[in-house]
Order: sequence, then C-alpha cells, then structure tokens
Amino acid sequence: MASTARRIALLTNPTAGKGRGARARDIALPRLREAGFDVRTIEGRDADEAHQLAKQAVAGGIEALVVCGGDGAAHLGAQAVAGTDTALGLIPAGTGNDVARYFDIPRRDPAAAADVVIASRTRTVDLARAGATYFITVLAAGFDAVVNERANEMTWPKGQMRYNLATLAELRTFEPLAYTLELDGVTHRLDAMLVAVGNGPSFGGGLRITEGAVLDDGLIDVVIIKPMSKLDLIRTYPKLFKGTHTSHPQYEHHRVRRVTVAASGIVAYADGERLGALPLTVECAPGALKVIA
Repeated sequence: MASTARRIALLTNPTAGKGRGARARDIALPRLREAGFDVRTIEGRDADEAHQLAKQAVAGGIEALVVCGGDGAAHLGAQAVAGTDTALGLIPAGTGNDVARYFDIPRRDPAAAADVVIASRTRTVDLARAGATYFITVLAAGFDAVVNERANEMTWPKGQMRYNLATLAELRTFEPLAYTLELDGVTHRLDAMLVAVGNGPSFGGGLRITEGAVLDDGLIDVVIIKPMSKLDLIRTYPKLFKGTHTSHPQYEHHRVRRVTVAASGIVAYADGERLGALPLTVECAPGALKVIA
C-alpha cells in the first residue's frame, strides 16, 4: 500500500467486452484510491482523443498508465508509454485479453487485477514497431488478417465465436498469397496462407500462432504457414490454441530483428487493431515497455 499519494492514470474503453470496460473500471477505481493512489480517470470520445489524453498524462509525470479494456486498450496505452519510465498497468475487460495472458494478470476479476497494480511490481519487455506504431502481441498479415477484416464487419456473435465463423466464411474463397519477405536483409519469395509477426506468442483470444515467442529476447518471431488444403487448414486451426501446429510440415518459423512483409491486397492487423496495407516493415524495440505484472 502506498504511504503517500502516487499519481497514476486510469484509461478506460467503456465499450470493451460489451460494456465490461466500464464495469471493470467501477470496481478497480475505488480499490486503487483506497490503496493510496491519486487516480486521474481518462475516457476519450474516440481512440484519437484517448491517445492524446494518455500522452498528456504520461508527459505530466504519472507513475503508471493503467488501461481498462482489451488488447486494443493495451495497444493504445503502449503508444503513450513506449520508451518512457511510465509503466503500463492492465485491468482486462476485453474479448481476447492476450496481453493479460502474457503476464498472468487475472482476466475475469477486476479487483484482483487492481491488486496487481497496487503491488506495483514491474517487468521490462520488448515491443515490435511498424513505422511509428508499436504493438505488443502479433501482426496478422494473411488469411488471419482477412478474417479479422470480416469479423470487424460482423455484429453477431460476440467473442471468439465471431472469429471462428469469419474463418469458415473466408475459407470458401481464400487462396494462397504471393509474399516477398525480407528477413534481416535476406529476401525470400514464396506462397503462403499467412505470415504472422509476433512480439508475443498469441493473438485473437489465445491463438498461439507465434508459439515460442519471448517478450524480452530482442527479437521478433516470423511464422509462415505455407499453402495447404482448406480441409487441412480446418483440421490445423484447433491446434493453434495449444501451440501444437508447430509440427505441421507447412509451418516455418524465423527469429529476426527486422522483417519487411509484402503481399498484394492485404491490410495488416496488430493487437487486433487495423494497422495498414502491406508492405510493412517491423522491427524489434528492445526493452521499450515497462509493464506492471
């Protein structure tokens, strides 16, 4: 428990997880204040305003920026604190919550997550950077990105099932893509179902596509799933939740400091957020993020 008031900001996405963001905030906020923290609450009208408010809070010298929401909220928070001494705290309240999974933060108990913030133990980890944008989890740049595009257009169902249905819908017409990859300066041209660039091991609510990725090794993990039949892809999909897809003969894994991914017609996603059209260059930003965990 803090003996004097320590200044932190609590950034909330009130719509995260069908309103769980606001409910989680209402549980966490009094607990943090009772522990002696001086808490400034932030809630932008949109992501751009929330980002600006978060950056202003960080510039004002807060000890931690605590985000209440899902991976999108963590993504926004990372943009504000990357490369600073301000720590990122997490009150999980989204659908996937992969960032919280990385750090074993309670995903269904906002009070317990607030207690992690109160304990204030920190860990320094890497971020991945694409241009001026950082990400914590995985950049999807293939079939997985197409699925993400479709899922974002769907209003039903919620949660992981929406991605499962989007996957089945896209399988009907999806064909392997022609990629050009530059891995630490070495060019590779190949056809693949997807290319994923991971700072951490999972995305999409526990899909361990970049199984084995380490958050503080100074490297990013590039996974290539080479062409396979649609039936084989359906059979392989459940293995992603356990990370056992790594034994598939069409799986390929590289660890690099920098990768450029190019393919026609693909919009990449990272931390579940729309990042931009390929080509994109991603590099490791070692030790760029301090996390309360």
